[in-house]
Amino acid sequence: MDLKEKIRVIENFPKEGISFKDITTLISDGEALRETINRIVKHLEDKKIDLIVGPEARGFIFGVPVACALGVGFIPVRKPGKLPGETISINYGLEYGEDQLQLHKDAIKPGQRVAVVDDLLATGGTVEGVAKLIEQAGGIVASLDFVIELTELKGKDKLEGYDVLSLVKYDI
Repeated sequence: MDLKEKIRVIENFPKEGISFKDITTLISDGEALRETINRIVKHLEDKKIDLIVGPEARGFIFGVPVACALGVGFIPVRKPGKLPGETISINYGLEYGEDQLQLHKDAIKPGQRVAVVDDLLATGGTVEGVAKLIEQAGGIVASLDFVIELTELKGKDKLEGYDVLSLVKYDI
């Protein structure tokens, strides 16, 4: 199945000059969603994964079913003020400014092998922050798995040394 055919492209959204890759058409198609999850699971099944981490919000959509298929837990990474327990935080750079991500302090035990699952690899800033947060917690980043990669933005360059999977690639 060609997953790219299941992703709707909307030009000039959310603003002029942006070519938005809309996953809602992929996740509304049961076969395409199952195929997406199965491909990520296949990539991870021999990596001895202990946990799946997904950044909000679309990382939740793909991360939870991958965790379920692998029989491992899912850990959400959220923006500040969204997690009720004690958290650890990391600031990460955006194209224009800075943002912060948080993880429950007790979510990852030292030495646990963690895979990050998200919908999109663009500039790499968010996932680089997530990887550093996992490492700060004592986890080992075993894989970074994406449904879509925007290759022209060179986000993968920030992830040198990590195992990276992208199912669908766009030049933008």
